[in-house]
Amino acid sequence: MSEVFKVAAVQAAPSFLNLDEGVTRAVAFIEEAASNGCKLVVFPETWLPGYPNHIWLGPVAWQMQIVGRYFENSIEVGSDQDKTLAEAAKRNNIQVSIGISERDGGSLYIAQWHYGEDGEIINRRRKLKPTHVERTVFGEGDGSDLVVKETSIGRVGQLSCWEHLQPLSKYAMYAQNEQIHCGVWPNFSLYRGMAYALGDVVNNAASMIYAVEGGCYVIAPCATVSTAQQDMLCQGDPEKEAMCQVGGGFTKIYAPDGQSIGSDIGEKEEGLVFADIDLSMIPYSKAVADPAGHYAKKDATRLLINRDKQHAVVESSDLSAQEAIMQVDPDQGSDNEKKERSEGQTLIKKLRPW
Repeated sequence: MSEVFKVAAVQAAPSFLNLDEGVTRAVAFIEEAASNGCKLVVFPETWLPGYPNHIWLGPVAWQMQIVGRYFENSIEVGSDQDKTLAEAAKRNNIQVSIGISERDGGSLYIAQWHYGEDGEIINRRRKLKPTHVERTVFGEGDGSDLVVKETSIGRVGQLSCWEHLQPLSKYAMYAQNEQIHCGVWPNFSLYRGMAYALGDVVNNAASMIYAVEGGCYVIAPCATVSTAQQDMLCQGDPEKEAMCQVGGGFTKIYAPDGQSIGSDIGEKEEGLVFADIDLSMIPYSKAVADPAGHYAKKDATRLLINRDKQHAVVESSDLSAQEAIMQVDPDQGSDNEKKERSEGQTLIKKLRPW
């Protein structure tokens, strides 16, 4: 495997509330990235069918005009749109990480889907905790979504937006020897000049620090707000337009030492940001500080993680293994077996939801 290759990050306004048009445009960006020799192309958070800026602009009653359309234009696993994206990845021999609003039954989730260059799914994951008013739209992920996957270009992981401000989630990723991180953002147009923490300085800093802490490359695509999307959402209201400005694209790609290595693009421009990745540089960064390796202080602090997929309905047959552990005679076996069984029983009691 060659250690040096090119990647791309997409900066573009979404086709808001138009899933089919968005998929068509996504395929065009995939083709453009591949034609420029890229091995991976990464799209912003919920780029299909667009980030729901409206949830930040007005009361719930006002938002209802968007709710149904947003739900209908969110993408489902196994849908024709899903298959189209997979086929584009395969046809162009490129890996694709795309941010979506995933529809599953009657619920939506902020998700990232990672297609291999063969068109097969490498990973589907959900944002563990939607941020602030996002929780009025989206459900939650779980520990199974904190995963780094081995691929033909290296070990690739994904997180969305303010998951990069969750120290324990980040640490769970670092501990998996992540090499390439798809750290995706919506747009930095909301509340500009009003809420500094939502702007490009703070959030790009989060991406940069992730690169340094994790000793990995971070591809941080960021969408823009188009005039058409602003007109649709703000409806000529100057106050809403001030809260949702046109532009807001600040796409970056960071090296493991924190340097911005991507090509330049203006905040209102649409296109691809390119960078060359050299995996052989990662050991130099981790030689200085590997927070989940030699730089960890395991006797002082450790992370406990539950990677089991969580379900709202649990069949009684699924409990058999856990019940078997719980029912074993505590005095049976060697001292080590007793200790391990006791620790397992204690952990089950802590984690089981009943």
